[in-house]
Amino acid sequence: MKYVTGIILFLLFQVTAAFSAPAPQIVTEARVKEVVADFVREKTANLGVETAIRRIGPIPELKLPAGAVTYEVQAPASWEGWGRANLALIVRVNDRVEKNIPVNVEVEALADTVVAVRSLERGDVVGPADVAVRRIDISSLSGKVYRSADEVIGKRARVAIRANTPLRGENLEKVPLVKSGQLVTIIAESPALRLTATGRARGNGAEGDIVMVQNLGSLKELPARVIASGTVQVDF
Repeated sequence: MKYVTGIILFLLFQVTAAFSAPAPQIVTEARVKEVVADFVREKTANLGVETAIRRIGPIPELKLPAGAVTYEVQAPASWEGWGRANLALIVRVNDRVEKNIPVNVEVEALADTVVAVRSLERGDVVGPADVAVRRIDISSLSGKVYRSADEVIGKRARVAIRANTPLRGENLEKVPLVKSGQLVTIIAESPALRLTATGRARGNGAEGDIVMVQNLGSLKELPARVIASGTVQVDF
């Protein structure tokens, strides 16, 4: 009798536990995609680009324990928010990590971009008539792209550039205003005093670059900032 009573009590306990255990919660694929899409929108909100998600996932439906669910999306440090990327979605329940899911995304990004309107040869200096600003998809472009014509006018092509090609940072360089071996004017000034001397550049430099120059009077070498063609400035 005691044996039978024990079995009955055990079964009753099992039934009670089954009814009292909180049911798991289900997070749908649509909800996960919404979380990832919100992350992309926040990341690109102030970058002057119009993004559209081409693809997310696929992502499995998630079965989680009961509790407060929070999400964290992590992206590679070099990812700007468009193109292809492998993200990580961390899902927590009551601040405890329950899932860490890899998520593949592909994001289109439309942005005002400077393009060459004619072919440019290596060494050509970019003029106002050589470029235009057009709204294009930059998601497949690597490296820096120029967003304003003012950023490229006056620079020169490092390589040959075909017409209708978006201009990138690696395509252009500043035009050197000082060349190695050239005689330059060295300026040193303060609010109360201005001194000039003749020197010889020891390297090439564009506006704003720091080059070494030799003062021909003292024969000392010192760093100077290029401020104009044939002119450098040293700290006083």
